[in-house]
Amino acid sequence: MVNLRPARHRASSDWPAYLADRAARRRHPLLADYFATGCPAAETPIAEVPMVAMDMETTGLDARRHAIVSIGLVPFSLSRIRLAERRYWVVRPSRPLSHESVTYHHITHSEVAAAPDLAAILPDLLEALAGRLAVVHYRHIERPFLSEAVRARLGEGLRFPMIDTMSLEARIHRQSLWARFRRWLGRPPVSIRLQNSRARYGLPAYQGHHALTDALATAELLQAQIAAHYTPETPVGQLWS
Repeated sequence: MVNLRPARHRASSDWPAYLADRAARRRHPLLADYFATGCPAAETPIAEVPMVAMDMETTGLDARRHAIVSIGLVPFSLSRIRLAERRYWVVRPSRPLSHESVTYHHITHSEVAAAPDLAAILPDLLEALAGRLAVVHYRHIERPFLSEAVRARLGEGLRFPMIDTMSLEARIHRQSLWARFRRWLGRPPVSIRLQNSRARYGLPAYQGHHALTDALATAELLQAQIAAHYTPETPVGQLWS
């Protein structure tokens, strides 16, 4: 199996130590319970890791100025997607919806007006994440938005390891020698958006911009990526960020 990782993606054992340190220094009991569950060691084969695909819809792209409006979770492993255990929440954002965001994710003003604040669903959300490795498509949305939202409500941020399926696609299609050769020829870069990435593996097209559907799409994409480019024995530390 070809090693597609550039040097800067070497396996790391820092995440278990970081989570243990956060558990020892936490101020809020909800976060203490979450951090105490820890995460797998970096050398753990990906086939042995319980995972949960996560997606969010937000009012914009800046975690400091915009807010979460929905969260979808789908627990899975390399061999099975546990749809019966899926979770989905619409939450009331701390900032008003814009016309553009409603057009994008189709969550309306009336829906968020009747929805709970994120604080009300945090116990269930953290319980669903605990003990599982989060998988997202573009961690620079889910990671800062969730951390800022938790900080605003509990007084401290939330950071944990993620497998980013967009990042894995970038290693293959943006950072490989073949990708550099394509750029040298003047060809446009290959799209690594969720639906375009899925199409390369023969996965069906889903209606996008719904947090639960996109979480399912991300779980299926990771399964396909591992089957095509890695092995079930690949250490999780080679994949997480």
